[in-house]
Amino acid sequence: MSSGEPDWTSARAPDLGAIEDLAHAAFANLPRAFRNLCAGLVIHVEDFPDDETLREMECESPFDLLGLFRGIGLAQSGEAATGQMPNQVWLYRRPLLDDWAEHDETLGHLVTHVLVHEIGHHFGLSDADMEAIEAAADT
Repeated sequence: MSSGEPDWTSARAPDLGAIEDLAHAAFANLPRAFRNLCAGLVIHVEDFPDDETLREMECESPFDLLGLFRGIGLAQSGEAATGQMPNQVWLYRRPLLDDWAEHDETLGHLVTHVLVHEIGHHFGLSDADMEAIEAAADT
């Protein structure tokens, strides 16, 4: 092994905490205007979506879903209702790692991409808008 190559002999897949750290760093690097759309966003990281979510999203496999937004989008927003849950994004570690292994991109870029798209689609942003947001985040 040359000195410039990583030593993979003791490497392990990123755990839930590492993916959560990547997600929080990705969110912090997004343009302020985009972050303000979803003030108070709660980010969850799980290995896989639960069975109810898989049925609801009509997934054929637990690897089909990389992330999910739950909350009130811009079109539905207004006065917050008493007891309303905060906007939340779930990122699914195992499907993310599977997708990462299949493509030539960094894990940080993939986490940013999924985070932006989960929030962006819910707020009615176009794919072009989301691409610009990702580019501004320098991922």
